[in-house]
Amino acid sequence: MDSITQAVLGAAVHGALLGRAQGRRALLYGAALGTLPDLDVFVRYADPVSTMTYHRGFSHSVFVLTALAALMTWLIRKRWPGAPYSGPRLFTTAWLVLVTHVLLDAFTVYGTQIFWPIASTPASWAAIFIIDPVYTVPLLGAVLFAGAGGLRGRSVAVLTWALVFSTAYLGFALGNRVLAEHRVSQALRDQGIVVTALRAVPMPINTLVWRVIAKTPDGHYIEAVTSLFDRAPPEWLRYPLNLEAARVLSGVPLHERLRWFTDDWLRYDVVGDALVVSDLRMGIPGQYTFRFKMAQCGAGGQWQAVKPSAWAGRSAGLPELELILRRIVHQQPALPLADWADAFLDKPDGLPSPSACF
Repeated sequence: MDSITQAVLGAAVHGALLGRAQGRRALLYGAALGTLPDLDVFVRYADPVSTMTYHRGFSHSVFVLTALAALMTWLIRKRWPGAPYSGPRLFTTAWLVLVTHVLLDAFTVYGTQIFWPIASTPASWAAIFIIDPVYTVPLLGAVLFAGAGGLRGRSVAVLTWALVFSTAYLGFALGNRVLAEHRVSQALRDQGIVVTALRAVPMPINTLVWRVIAKTPDGHYIEAVTSLFDRAPPEWLRYPLNLEAARVLSGVPLHERLRWFTDDWLRYDVVGDALVVSDLRMGIPGQYTFRFKMAQCGAGGQWQAVKPSAWAGRSAGLPELELILRRIVHQQPALPLADWADAFLDKPDGLPSPSACF
């Protein structure tokens, strides 16, 4: 999630548990501690694939954060042995502030390595978009209320209820994801379409309209859109994964790491003399947030893997966001998926670009 959300979540947790003992300082301590796991963004890596796949790694591990909470508790109790709260309560507070950060990140689609250094596929529960006002605003309001009135009586209750609401909202969002997957799966079955993998991801700043991506056995994938309020089958289009282009990256370590991190939700596009790899999980249909140039067609007509670089394409803006938010309650007209794909994915410069290597 965004840094503001993580800060107010940490402030709310810390304030609810230690606010009566620490006063307004509890909100500041919690906000600072709640953003601590994201300090890994200051680690510099040699390429954007490494930057993406190592973020939310060691600093988001429940093992590392549990050890950190224990160390902090020992140091604080040693420095202030007469503090008006017990060691177990202090440890519980610090641990919850840190762990709720990584759990909230895991509810997004990005990928959070909560069990690092165990090399399991990063947690990507995809229940909530990285910015969601319905989750953030109640927590922010509760923290501001507590900061203005002090951490006595009703302020602690307001923080507690804001945390209850935010947690319930995550459950609501996860339920919507399951419903979206069921609807699209059923619609595809009704059309006789077999899929080998399927998952839903929330569209920007809401949990009511969803992208559902599904792989088919013939090397294609389907982009479908459905809303909680739909009464008709979802709109969808089929696109090629272009898996034959991926052969040139076989065995390349960074490509294998990207496949692991994304659970192999990747598409490959030859654009001019570049092989561009797209993470299908993030973005809107046809416009994906993470795209990397990972191979180059040389003068002799042979592909060569290269140091990955970010591939800058056209980005979705306010017009697309307005259509997405309208789609929550209006199923017609359907979203212009084909137009988005032409503009953002297949023809990033508006023109097809053949390659001498294929």
